[in-house]
Amino acid sequence: MSTAVYSPAEEAARLAAQGPVRTRKPSRPQRTVLERFPAGAPRGSWPAEEYAARQRREGRSVDVVMDLASDSYLVIEAGS
Repeated sequence: MSTAVYSPAEEAARLAAQGPVRTRKPSRPQRTVLERFPAGAPRGSWPAEEYAARQRREGRSVDVVMDLASDSYLVIEAGS
């Protein structure tokens, strides 16, 4: 099997036909943080989950996620 050799014009046309090259990471959607709780709550205490449950009873769709960089739990709007 031989390797194709392209002229500079052919190489440019071939690369142009491939379309744009992604040069940066896709951005993550922005999240709306409703409340933030430190991860060091006393044993048996779940303040982020309790807050999220109150928000859900009020009809808001929320999730609890861990932010490892700040060592805290975030209550965010679901799907955001």
